[in-house]
Amino acid sequence: MKSYQLGLYEKALADNLSFREKLSIAKEVGYDFFEISIDEGDEKLSRLDYSHQEKSELLTLTREILPIGSICLSGHRRFPLGDKSTAARSLEIMEKSLEFASFLGIPIIQLAGYDIYYGESTEATRALFEENLAKSTSLAAQYGVILAFETMETPFMNTVEKALHYVKLINSPYLQIYPDLGNVVNGAEDPHKDLATGVGHIVALHIKESLPGKFREIPYGKGHVAFPSLLEEAWSLGVRRYVSEFWHNSATDWRQQIDDSYKFLMEAFFKDKQC
Repeated sequence: MKSYQLGLYEKALADNLSFREKLSIAKEVGYDFFEISIDEGDEKLSRLDYSHQEKSELLTLTREILPIGSICLSGHRRFPLGDKSTAARSLEIMEKSLEFASFLGIPIIQLAGYDIYYGESTEATRALFEENLAKSTSLAAQYGVILAFETMETPFMNTVEKALHYVKLINSPYLQIYPDLGNVVNGAEDPHKDLATGVGHIVALHIKESLPGKFREIPYGKGHVAFPSLLEEAWSLGVRRYVSEFWHNSATDWRQQIDDSYKFLMEAFFKDKQC
């Protein structure tokens, strides 16, 4: 038996595939669960308004094929918790995401660590972010779903240490940390030490490649993330839930990319992690 769970990020797959196709491919490759995306686009945000029947059909697929183990909720990039003009919509997205997760049995929502994205971070945006974060965490406790901060590409929350500040401030078991490894490497002076600051609060880890100043669409092995040692650090902290994060590229053989990425991670770390 494996002593970990490894999921696949939805955006590694083409958008035009059905949920049945996406879950089937992830299972066929060897992944243990699927991470669904609720990003800032209207199409993915509309998932939060699925009817009872639509959610029930998706739940049936997860039981037949592969579970959805987490939500990557980046919709707050467009509707941030710290922006007065979008605060009501951001909280609506938050509650709908929690209801969606609860219905489908999804235990973790990865929360984007932004007070504001398309604007300047100020004392006012940070104060409103704290206020709405407390409201969000209270809702999460009500639904029994864990919110966990993603470390981002902006200075507001680009390290585990910065995320931990808000986790301690709110002081709830329903607010934790879900770091992005590529972003931590770009944001922290010492990524190993930064991960270690989150001990006891890291519920999962995004495994993503990066380069200095570049945060997306870097193939595994083509960047500067020291995967073996950083994954060993995370393992030593008790992390047992991981997601392989990369993006579909229509200019390449995307199915081969999924297979190759899985094999890379197995060789880099996971092949010896058995009970």
